[in-house]
Amino acid sequence: MRACSECSLCCKLLPVHGDLRRNGVNLPGNFTKPAGERCPHQRFKKGCAVYGKPAMPTACRMWNCRWLVNDDTADLARPDRSRYVLDIMFDFVTAVDNATGKQIDIKVVQVWCDPAEPDAWRDPALLAYLERRGREGIAALIRYGSKQAFTLFPPALSSDGQWHEVRNGTRMPEHTPAELLRKITADARRPASV
Repeated sequence: MRACSECSLCCKLLPVHGDLRRNGVNLPGNFTKPAGERCPHQRFKKGCAVYGKPAMPTACRMWNCRWLVNDDTADLARPDRSRYVLDIMFDFVTAVDNATGKQIDIKVVQVWCDPAEPDAWRDPALLAYLERRGREGIAALIRYGSKQAFTLFPPALSSDGQWHEVRNGTRMPEHTPAELLRKITADARRPASV
């Protein structure tokens, strides 16, 4: 069984959305933190000071990285060693067919890369993981913050069988939890033939 131990890279790289509510009431420990900013609870080489305690933010309590839950990540190093965090939450990017103008949403696994190690995503073990996701129709979103990212298409999603980086400028805003929930709900209601 995997454990965070000293790793707290997610506490720095990922955003925390403090707008979580139940029955209109803010959930315990909520605060908002942008991606790339250290969490006030983060302790160097000691992890989270409030992990498992009542003061632990609800957003953190509900989240795990893919490495921790071992979601097909057996070959990957712990995030503090690899310098990237695989988000448990999928996101999506919208592609536009230049000929028809039709938009299509493409599911992506989010890889939060440490800006101090911008090429960490080139880890062969991560590329093998992303190649497996590509065979499932899933691309990757390599994130350096809430707005800086690029889409990485594995060979299985490319007509020429090569890796492709799509960098449309440097701004790719993060979808809010509400936007992702609307997307998931819409996909669940869409007939299979669409």
